[in-house]
Amino acid sequence: MVNVNLKGQLFTVQAMLPIMNDGGAMILTSSMTAFIGLPQYTAYAATKAAVVGMARVWTAELRSRNIRVNIISPGAIPTEGYETEQGMTPEQIRDFAEKCAAEIPVGRVGRAEEIGDAVVFLASNGFVDGINLVVDGGQTQVYAGRL
Repeated sequence: MVNVNLKGQLFTVQAMLPIMNDGGAMILTSSMTAFIGLPQYTAYAATKAAVVGMARVWTAELRSRNIRVNIISPGAIPTEGYETEQGMTPEQIRDFAEKCAAEIPVGRVGRAEEIGDAVVFLASNGFVDGINLVVDGGQTQVYAGRL
């Protein structure tokens, strides 16, 4: 988890900075779990919280190059990875999505396309810098530990 979630983003940024154009946009990936204290997600939440810390520093450090640094923090977005990487069956994924939907103000889990739309916004708006855009249907705003 540390290698992929934390080191992966750190080393990618380090490799890209020398060839990145001034005035560019960088978007890192965190997660709503970095902010809600979800039981049994200690390591995952820690790696995603570390990404937020790195982004804050890079926002300040890259100011002289006008490189904007933002973060996207998705909520529950069932994808193929639930099956291929987490070993969940389609039935388990459906049950998980239904359980999550009950905790999400918009009443459903998100779709990958909705995260893509948010990333396009972060990349295209030249006045948005240093933010963490949580795209979770409002779940972090009302989460009360009921998952």
